[in-house]
Amino acid sequence: MGKKMLFVFNPHSGKAQIKNKLYDLVDIFTKGGYDVLVHPTQYGGDAKDIAKEYAPYCDMIVCSGGDGTINEVVSGVMEHQNRPLLGYIPSGTVNDFASSLGLSGDMIKAAHAIIEGQPFAYDVGGFNGRYFNYIAAFGLFTDVSYQTPQQAKNVWGRLAYLMEGAKQIWNIPSYQTRVEYDGKVIEDYFFVGLISNSISVGGFRSIVGNRNVLLDDGAFEVTLIRTPKNLIDIQNIINALLKKEEDCEWFYSFSAKDLKISFENPVPWTLDGEYGGDQLEVSITNYQRAVQIVVPNQPTFTELPVVPESDFFDDDDDEPEF
Repeated sequence: MGKKMLFVFNPHSGKAQIKNKLYDLVDIFTKGGYDVLVHPTQYGGDAKDIAKEYAPYCDMIVCSGGDGTINEVVSGVMEHQNRPLLGYIPSGTVNDFASSLGLSGDMIKAAHAIIEGQPFAYDVGGFNGRYFNYIAAFGLFTDVSYQTPQQAKNVWGRLAYLMEGAKQIWNIPSYQTRVEYDGKVIEDYFFVGLISNSISVGGFRSIVGNRNVLLDDGAFEVTLIRTPKNLIDIQNIINALLKKEEDCEWFYSFSAKDLKISFENPVPWTLDGEYGGDQLEVSITNYQRAVQIVVPNQPTFTELPVVPESDFFDDDDDEPEF
């Protein structure tokens, strides 16, 4: 018998192109030495449930979908102490996480890279008992990804996000916020807050400024943008973003491993593009190199990653059948 692989895919992601590629993908994995169990997701949260169930018994879990699908899979495997290797075939609209890892948008190339690539251990974020791969955010535009209908994403692609976001430009929120990190405290009014482990957010790289982002350094890049008071302030903020000027009056930019963020009233969050709930207070922590994922052979990634034990695991003894 070969090694065991669970292949989970979202049949509605992107333009549902996986339906025409499924045979080729399974064939590549089989020729790579794996016994493959294929599972199309059936409902929201299904990828997490199936990943949690099969994680103790797989050598690898591969998923195909958008950022939300890989978030579910990682959330499932994080419930275990011993986690299988992951593979990811991006098929969503933006795919920030895949871009940060250098994964191909071509499904066949991505599948070959999973067989031929090398493992890379990256940091996973903890958020009030949940997990995120690359971004936890609040404020303007952060709800665009989960409020944009899937049909619009399939038809219009990234333009659908821009059209949805344009609806919000004249309705800028302002959140009274307290941020605690590394013994420091920030109190101010913000309309955007980003806690990221990514070189791009929403497909835009300038949002993280000029910082050298490392996905395995045990720290998040934090960007907080103060609330503008008029159109001139908005233009100044846009100019600062375009010029990647982090050291200005509108931004708080820093790195942190752990944060505690509280608000005067509950504030909606997004985790990897999915709704993260309305939160009055959040605790965010960095689980350094918690999950291994296969990336194309690149010298910039760690060849022998170290995967620490998780504080959250629930191993079962009943082995499911392949």
